[in-house]
Amino acid sequence: MKLKLINTLLPLAMLPLMACGQTTVTNKGAVSAPAAVASATAPKAADKSVAGSLKTKLEKVYEAQDLKVMSVGETPIQGLYEVVVSGNQIIYTDAEGDYMLVGDMIDVNSRESLTDERKAELNKLDFDSLPLDKAVKEVRGNGKLKVAVFSDPDCPFCKRLEHEFAKMTDITIYNFMMPIASLHPDAQRKAENIWCQPNATKAWTEWMREGKTPPATKACDNPVAETMSLGEQLGFTGTPTIVFPNGRTQSGYSPMPQLKEIIEKNQK
Repeated sequence: MKLKLINTLLPLAMLPLMACGQTTVTNKGAVSAPAAVASATAPKAADKSVAGSLKTKLEKVYEAQDLKVMSVGETPIQGLYEVVVSGNQIIYTDAEGDYMLVGDMIDVNSRESLTDERKAELNKLDFDSLPLDKAVKEVRGNGKLKVAVFSDPDCPFCKRLEHEFAKMTDITIYNFMMPIASLHPDAQRKAENIWCQPNATKAWTEWMREGKTPPATKACDNPVAETMSLGEQLGFTGTPTIVFPNGRTQSGYSPMPQLKEIIEKNQK
């Protein structure tokens, strides 16, 4: 369930980087977010004079919005530069910064989005730094494949994803609770109730895959508010969001057999 539109720069209107439907989550900073992993496929750095002039101009034009230029690189199109700005947003400009493009650069021959590939690299996370003890863990078969999911117990796409997981073997799934109150007002209560069950994994899978409501149980210490905050710190704006062991992420649901192929491809 997508909560936030793709960030869009509006240079002529002098507006800040904007997003619609941003999730509001409380308890910020309750859990430290994993560090980003450096990109392995960064483009060739632009000439220092070009990079310097673009940084100076763009930061001056967007001074009121506190925009920062993180890097400037060459693209396959001569005279067009990739500029990574605050929030790991990618824009494209000419050498003078007089014209700006926001959107995907597509390799027509491979039919792949070079922009999406760069975003995936820029937003890589350290999977091993995730607080896995704060997730509902399910091991299927030998558990060889691994994946973490930020999920909402009332999200229909999260339930679809769970139905696909039920078709898989030899996988370990770490489910981090990320109820979205603006869409599902009762989701946080459900998440906390599931965590506090004697067998949280059983309660989670039966609810998500079979619609079996777990019985009311006594409140217990639970990490739901913390994992909500963690999702916000990581920049996740919708559920389900999948984190793979190689640090890449995917927002949204994929059906089998594509799901299995994606998970296998994105192990370490």
